[in-house]
Amino acid sequence: MRPLATLLFVAACSAPKPGPTPPSAGREPTDPPAPSRPAELPASAPAERLAADTPRTTTAGNTFIAPVGWSLFVRGSATILEAPEGGSYLALVDLPAAKDADAAVADAFAAYKPDLKRQLKVKTPAADRDGWTDRWGYEYQTSPNERRGLGVDVRRANGVWTVSIFDLADEVAEKRGAQLGLVFGRLLPKGRARESFAGKQAHPLDAARVAALTRFIEDAQRQTGVPGVAVGLVQGGKVVFAGGFGVRELGKPAKIDGDTRFMIASNTKALATLMLAKLVDERKLTWDTQAISLLPAFKLGDADTTGKVQVKHLICACTGLPRQDMEWLFQWEGVTPADVMRLLGTMQPTSGFGELFQYSNPLAAAAGFIGGHVAYPRLELGAAYDRAMQTRVFDPLGMKATTFDFARAQRGNAAVPHAVDIDGKPTLAIAEVNTAVIPVRPAGAAWSSVRDVLKYVQMELAEGALPDGERYISKDALLARRAPQVAIGTDASYGMGLMIDRTWDVTVVHHGGDITGFHSDMMWLPEHGVGAVILTNGDPGWQIRSVFRRKLLEVLFDGRPEADAQLTTAAKGFFEALAAERKLLTAPADPAEAGKLAARYTSPALGDIAVARKGAATVFDFGEYASEVATRNNPDGTRSFITIVPGMSGLEFVVGAADGKRTLTIRDPQHEYVFTER
Repeated sequence: MRPLATLLFVAACSAPKPGPTPPSAGREPTDPPAPSRPAELPASAPAERLAADTPRTTTAGNTFIAPVGWSLFVRGSATILEAPEGGSYLALVDLPAAKDADAAVADAFAAYKPDLKRQLKVKTPAADRDGWTDRWGYEYQTSPNERRGLGVDVRRANGVWTVSIFDLADEVAEKRGAQLGLVFGRLLPKGRARESFAGKQAHPLDAARVAALTRFIEDAQRQTGVPGVAVGLVQGGKVVFAGGFGVRELGKPAKIDGDTRFMIASNTKALATLMLAKLVDERKLTWDTQAISLLPAFKLGDADTTGKVQVKHLICACTGLPRQDMEWLFQWEGVTPADVMRLLGTMQPTSGFGELFQYSNPLAAAAGFIGGHVAYPRLELGAAYDRAMQTRVFDPLGMKATTFDFARAQRGNAAVPHAVDIDGKPTLAIAEVNTAVIPVRPAGAAWSSVRDVLKYVQMELAEGALPDGERYISKDALLARRAPQVAIGTDASYGMGLMIDRTWDVTVVHHGGDITGFHSDMMWLPEHGVGAVILTNGDPGWQIRSVFRRKLLEVLFDGRPEADAQLTTAAKGFFEALAAERKLLTAPADPAEAGKLAARYTSPALGDIAVARKGAATVFDFGEYASEVATRNNPDGTRSFITIVPGMSGLEFVVGAADGKRTLTIRDPQHEYVFTER
């Protein structure tokens, strides 16, 4: 089950399993420790610490990029990378003699760590790609208190099985996710090159090609169970298609169309940086202006860190500030933008500026609030931001359906969020949780429609001109947002609220957005004058919106037909993983275990939990919302209570005790929060 707490506003990659606060939290990163290879991982040659991202090959000659700062050594058929923090490994093992995927995995563990205990949770398929066939993923059950994950990717090419073993601390997996993407972005079979669309001319999106895209959407809906999807296409400055598929709400007849409003989540970030670009044009700030000079109340971690933050750093995901959403996700009633800014002052980067891609919603919110304050310094931060967005973005672009007003957005032609329950059945999601984003709204609170977002995409393709030829914004201010600020893997980078992807040697500028029951993407190919928008109202809509980018390129450039298989295997894997997790859960919660809970718990950072029984169900009430919980027995003998309300499922609370009191512990990848009985 994919927990919403790790899903909110995801833009680039799936979040790893939650983990603890890293030892470096609260101070600037220092030089990494010397490689700490355990005795069971002897190398056939001394470990090499990489001074730069470096092309390497596995023992069978498959190519990849080894990331800067990691240490590489070889042991027999295993090429092993150790993270700079020490004790976290990625092993690439080549096995020409294995008879099948299962045998290859067994042989790979024998080559890596023969005595490593592992308990398979689920095996899921992956689509053939880049010359690799017979691809599978293996997820192993670990205990939350271990604070690390274990997984395997297996694939075959040239008669050789290549097994990748991920044996990483949770904090390392999240912090260095972009570096892991670097390895796999160009992991190619020996002698194989990735498909390239370089030099090709995009085909016109005629009726047949539009039909191919709409068939993909309809097939994706059937396979994922997502109730509704809206799609828009633009080419040559004109809207080619704007329409919808499915329904706004399950069980009701109202259809999705091009004017249906959805939450667009993190796509809001690009609109917020457009407002900042307008302020650059107005000479009210520059991208290099110190944030604290514009809003003296701005603070990040400590005075030294605060002084380094420029406007561009607020929205570049390049400051090293890790994802830290739990505080506003648990308590938002009565919270103001000023409160969010104060909360930001307690946060500190865990990697150096420009070193690693780390995604922070509160910092992105600060970007919008600071811009609003510059535009309207006499207004409260939220009101100033709202007015700045209305006057500098929505009104000039004619985005009449786009709003931060939830009441207005949900009247009339509006989609309703859906999620799957613990048994995989699509149902209504806990929609009120989405109001948690209002205090951090520049990070992801906008509602919009396909037709409205297409107006924005058309302006981006026109490099700042409106359809009538009028200059809306200078080219320099607009395009500065696309300048790479930090790498995301091998072929993609993050600018300012925008991603720039050249995976297939054609530039795609895009951003995605994910929030409870709403998953979306907007994209454009600046060299080809083509853009697209996709909005969905259900889980796992993130699969549809991410694979749609590949499908669009296939249709435009007659690419290899890979997207349909990618979507099919992703959907199959999602539901198989969900079913595997369901087998581990007891729902309703084990009454004996529930009976051991305190009636109330409290956390200084996250507030209170009231525990109640409703018939056979055990309910955790967090104040702003509540969820029934299930129980799970972990391999190390600990027990967890896990939320199962659709749309907010997967929040895990581990039972414990401290100082004679009962506790519940919840984690995100780099932070830990303890609730203590009251």
